[in-house]
Formats: sequence, C-alpha cells, structure tokens
Amino acid sequence: MCLGLPMKVVSRDGDRAVVKSDKTSREISLGLLKNVHIGDYVIVHAGFAIERLDRRRAKETLDIIREIRL
Repeated sequence: MCLGLPMKVVSRDGDRAVVKSDKTSREISLGLLKNVHIGDYVIVHAGFAIERLDRRRAKETLDIIREIRL
C-alpha cells in the first residue's frame, strides 16, 4: 500500500512546483491537476500532485499523521 501526503504548494514554474510539509520540501509535477495555485494543498504521491485539498481537510490529515509519528 502506498501513502499520498498533503503538502502545501510554495512555488510554481509551469507544471512543476515545490511543495512543503513540516520540514520536508519536494519538487513535484502538477501535470495531473489543473488550476493549482501557490498556497493550495495537494495530495502528493510518487512525485505527482494527484488531488487538491481544502485547507481544513489538509490540516486534519496532517494532524493525524503527526499523532502517528509520536
């Protein structure tokens, strides 16, 4: 089973973006989604944004992941 993680888009250049979650940042492809903007939250899997999330849902998911890590 694979896990997609919510991450915030912090910069964008065409269909490439840098996303961040906590202390981790990655360059990913936005090629599977349309109309992604800086500040949006996306689910990242295997280097691709596969779904856009609203801020509340992203925060809830990140909080659960942080709890599991403890």
